[in-house]
Amino acid sequence: MKLYRFEALINSRETVSVIVVASDELSAFEAAELELEKAYLKLPVIEELSLIDTKTIRKKAGFVINSQE
Repeated sequence: MKLYRFEALINSRETVSVIVVASDELSAFEAAELELEKAYLKLPVIEELSLIDTKTIRKKAGFVINSQE
């Protein structure tokens, strides 16, 4: 399993970070889209979904997300 970090451009104006755990890249993209759909009351328009980083999960794994990015 791997930890995937994405950045998504939503509704042409909002950039959000999405972190998911998946076994492969395709599953990670699908999971990221699903998480975005669950996070908003109105279905968001995902303009762009970019894979930023990948880490293998061992005992500990994580990301530092800078809000200035």
